[in-house]
Amino acid sequence: MDSTETTAPVCYRHPDRVTGLACSRCGRNICVECSHDAAVGQLCPDDAAQTDRHRVIRARTLYEKPSLQTAPVSFSIIGITVGIFMLSFYPPAEQWLLNNLALLGVAVDAGEWWRIFTAALLHANFIHIGFNMYALYLFGPRLEQQVGSAPFLALYVAAAATGSLVSYQLGDPTIPSIGASGAIFGLFGAWLVASWKMRHTPGGQALFRQLAVLLVINIAIGFMPGIDWRAHMGGLIVGALIAWLWSVFAVGKPNAVAIRTSIAVGFIAADLAAVLLLL
Repeated sequence: MDSTETTAPVCYRHPDRVTGLACSRCGRNICVECSHDAAVGQLCPDDAAQTDRHRVIRARTLYEKPSLQTAPVSFSIIGITVGIFMLSFYPPAEQWLLNNLALLGVAVDAGEWWRIFTAALLHANFIHIGFNMYALYLFGPRLEQQVGSAPFLALYVAAAATGSLVSYQLGDPTIPSIGASGAIFGLFGAWLVASWKMRHTPGGQALFRQLAVLLVINIAIGFMPGIDWRAHMGGLIVGALIAWLWSVFAVGKPNAVAIRTSIAVGFIAADLAAVLLLL
């Protein structure tokens, strides 16, 4: 194993952020947030400032195999979710999990507000958890590497909670709902915004088309009996909204990670306040 595999390069402005990009002019490592598109390639903010023709873009990381080191939150969520699913094979544990963590409108009405968060930890079967965790593996680590672990975690929780809140408001209060689909659709929404902003590049166009096709298929599947399309829509919308707000208020800022985290946490707080007001 060579040294490039053991010590990944980091952005010169954000040393906590692993990156595979480098400035075409000075050679310094830059993250996607610091990358500026130019005729000579990608420029760092310092070199880009020397020209009056540039635009900020979001590029995908060049690392093809994300790891626990570069995306700890994504892999931790996968590990915890799979662990809880395996625990559910023990009947007493399964019953306790469903009785206390699943989204159930009548239970939320009785004051059990935490269910809008914890329902994302439960899954019905191998297909259910397999789809959600595979989607998280595909789309989570690269988004986490680009925006930071704390903002990514906050977005995931916000999308899960918003999806549950929409389901709670519009669904049958006597039918339990479980799964991380709201959070996963939140990632889809965030990537749609990112790919739309990259639409002038071949990679951005390809990513946007792939996501659009994937979303159309999953939205159609979501209307099948037994699948909670409300959670999907809630997660998708809030994920896209958070990503858009990130692009407006955080891009290029030295404290971008803190800004992103604050924005996403604000949505979590709004979800919690909404469910408490509805009790």
